[in-house]
Amino acid sequence: MPNVIRGYVRAVDRISDWAGWLAASLIFLMIATLLLDAVTRNVINMPVHWAIELTQFTLAAYYFLGGPFTLKNNDHVRMDLLYASLSERGKARLDLVTIWCLIFYLCVMLMGSISSLKYAIETDERRFSMWNPSVIPIKALMVVCLVLMLLQAFSLVFKHIATLRGRPIE
Repeated sequence: MPNVIRGYVRAVDRISDWAGWLAASLIFLMIATLLLDAVTRNVINMPVHWAIELTQFTLAAYYFLGGPFTLKNNDHVRMDLLYASLSERGKARLDLVTIWCLIFYLCVMLMGSISSLKYAIETDERRFSMWNPSVIPIKALMVVCLVLMLLQAFSLVFKHIATLRGRPIE
């Protein structure tokens, strides 16, 4: 593989690792927020109305950011009745075929999320609750993470092609 492609794969993998690290650290924010909610509600009898919604937004950010990392590390769910018995090259062939289904799905999701983000920006969309937060930041994060997943999917295409050529990219 040309050095440009190797550089692309390394850069996208590094960004996906960073996103995975960020996603993992969001667990602590969720724990702290829920703990604060439990203490203020049960100990001092003064509930904070934004805690549950913040936790929901944080959880959404958690799984959006975790997508590229999961894809990079091949930790996604797969039916491996047949897959496990294949050679490395056989797995690369099958993955090279199925990755295009993922790319199509991600493109459709990206188009929908961009449309949803545009609508949210135009209408200043907010959640209907006492806290009334804007949904623009979480929708923007969804668009960014879908782009990152697409970049990671193309990185996997290059890795599978390299494996088929007998020179895997590490």
